[in-house]
Amino acid sequence: MEEGKKVEDSIAVISRVMMPPDANIAGNVFGGTILKMIDEISGIVATKHSRRNVVTASIEHMDFLYPVHIGNLVTLKARLNFVGRSSMEVGVEVYAENLNNGDVNFTGRALVNLVAIDENDRPVDVPKLILETEEDKKLFQEGYDRWIQRKSRVKAMKDADSGKKE
Repeated sequence: MEEGKKVEDSIAVISRVMMPPDANIAGNVFGGTILKMIDEISGIVATKHSRRNVVTASIEHMDFLYPVHIGNLVTLKARLNFVGRSSMEVGVEVYAENLNNGDVNFTGRALVNLVAIDENDRPVDVPKLILETEEDKKLFQEGYDRWIQRKSRVKAMKDADSGKKE
């Protein structure tokens, strides 16, 4: 396995025009359509970093700030924030562009947690993240803090679930 990879090595950008099947009858794009795109680009980033199959463990949050409409060009920009032993946090920013007038709105942001797995669906080690900028270091620390909270939250859920089985 490689010693480490730079954040820039796995950055990804995707764009897609929103079409009628992506939206409700009023022309507003479904949140689920955008969430699917977020899941896809997160998987791309995590796979580029790990060069392994990855699975989504959680979507930390998604904030929708502006509506997206049929005909808008939706662009997602994604990068790694944090890398643990086998887990990775990907930050995704979503933009919607009105192609008729060029207006671009920052539409939302999501944090997605993925885990690299081997051929037996078991977590596998991934390369470390090389932090080059102050922004890299800041996002890594924030991702680490969320990772600690997430581990605690997942443990509490598992403990609660095991209590129901007894």
